[in-house]
Amino acid sequence: MLNTEQLGQRVLRTLDDMKAVDVVDLDVHDMTSVTDRMILASGTSDRHVRALADAVVTACKKAGVQPLGVEGEREGEWVLVDLGDVVVHLMQPRVREFYALEKLWAVTEESRDRERG
Repeated sequence: MLNTEQLGQRVLRTLDDMKAVDVVDLDVHDMTSVTDRMILASGTSDRHVRALADAVVTACKKAGVQPLGVEGEREGEWVLVDLGDVVVHLMQPRVREFYALEKLWAVTEESRDRERG
């Protein structure tokens, strides 16, 4: 069984192999109890987004990690792959720009830092 770091690295390698665009790896373990790590990446089309998701699922299954869920594969605009400690968001660029998850988590981190300081 892979630990969180190993699982994240496997996902990142797979996304790199599949030519994912703008890959971002966020450590969110201090911000949420839902997951420890979020990996965001863009695909160039609905077909590419679906292929990225399929490759991530296949690579994780080969390593003995069964996804808890995969959502959005049919449309291919935003596919979420829930691997437990790692959640992968694969989106077309316009969808990613609209939802701006990186900014959402950055705001959360900035707010948390202000509360501490």
